[in-house]
Amino acid sequence: MEYSRTLAIFFEILNESEAFKGINLKIIFTNRWSVYIIKLRIYGGLVKVMIPFIAMLVSFLLFRTLGFAGWEYVNDWVISLRLAVAVLFLVTASAHWGKRRPDLIDMIPPGIPKAALMVTITGVLEIAGAILIVIPATTALASAGLALMLIAMFPANVYAANHHLSLGGKPVTPIGPRTMLQIVFLAAVLMAGWLPPQG
Repeated sequence: MEYSRTLAIFFEILNESEAFKGINLKIIFTNRWSVYIIKLRIYGGLVKVMIPFIAMLVSFLLFRTLGFAGWEYVNDWVISLRLAVAVLFLVTASAHWGKRRPDLIDMIPPGIPKAALMVTITGVLEIAGAILIVIPATTALASAGLALMLIAMFPANVYAANHHLSLGGKPVTPIGPRTMLQIVFLAAVLMAGWLPPQG
């Protein structure tokens, strides 16, 4: 199938990219059962940096593949993007109550009071945004709220990078790559929320 070959080539390009150095992505297609299995083998500290991005990218590709395979609802790249953005924020929200919670609390700049409460609130808002962005009546509102939250939370990333903090036992993302990721996330959120389904 043509789209199967296209996805396979896409993953090969990612594997050769310097930006994905240390990450091996492999997609396996089983035509008999139309099963699409994505295998990720991730090495080194880059795993902590790339998990949210990979979650969004892989889920987007998966939903697009399901659309091509016959699931009419996701046979639209904007709808697939909305679902991928939802996956992204569910993944990031999970860290707010997991073993990385203390690291997230440490990332809150000292001038902001009740850091633990702020981590909890942002986690709840991320979950709410992930749910609301896939509901047509609230998509635009959720997109605006998530975009504002990404902007509001960025100083914490700057603070963590400047103070060489760690996340999950690994150094936080340097400010350059983190800024690029933030721009990608912001663009995805805005496109998901404000572009109409393409049909």
